[in-house]
Amino acid sequence: MPDIRVVLVDDHKLFRAGIRSLLQGLSGVEVVAEAGDGREGLRLIEALLPDIVLMDIMMPGLNGLDAAARVARISPATRVIMLSMNADGDCVLQTLRAGAAGYLVKTADPAELELAIRAVNRGEIFLSSAISQHIVAACLGQINLEQTSLERLTPRQREVLQLIAEGRSTKEIAKELCIGVKTAETYRGELMKALDIHDIASLTRYAIRKGVVAPDA
Repeated sequence: MPDIRVVLVDDHKLFRAGIRSLLQGLSGVEVVAEAGDGREGLRLIEALLPDIVLMDIMMPGLNGLDAAARVARISPATRVIMLSMNADGDCVLQTLRAGAAGYLVKTADPAELELAIRAVNRGEIFLSSAISQHIVAACLGQINLEQTSLERLTPRQREVLQLIAEGRSTKEIAKELCIGVKTAETYRGELMKALDIHDIASLTRYAIRKGVVAPDA
């Protein structure tokens, strides 16, 4: 058995192939599975119980932040390293609050990938060198402060928010989440009430501002 078993979760096949190629050159590290979205990733994590998950922060259907928050429940020993193009402090803070153990900027030097995996596997927190020290200090100091409006939403409400922002209809949301249409409508109403936002366009702008979906989702 390898020392470190890794699952890759990213919706870009070429990026996954690149990461896999880099990891194949590392001693004691093996990619045991890969997934193209958060839901598939969670199924693989629950089945395989890997040591490390490398997960994209921005994925359709179920984003990396919400998927990472669930990993602790289905595989408590698994450590998540979030992958992102963004070195912004808010994204880093959300990642740490979601329970991730690492944050790696996709533009980082390939050598950082090994550093991140081995540090997180030792039980440490790893933040990419692209993140400035004052942002790191600020994020670490705010982990236990009051939750944001997004963090106060239930996991189901965040799922519905993402799907609405991706342009899904109520029927499509119901099908995606395996629930009834009326239940989907109820979740949408509860979401709007929780955020005090009462139209789809404003919900979409909120989701983009909070990094739930990309601007072109």
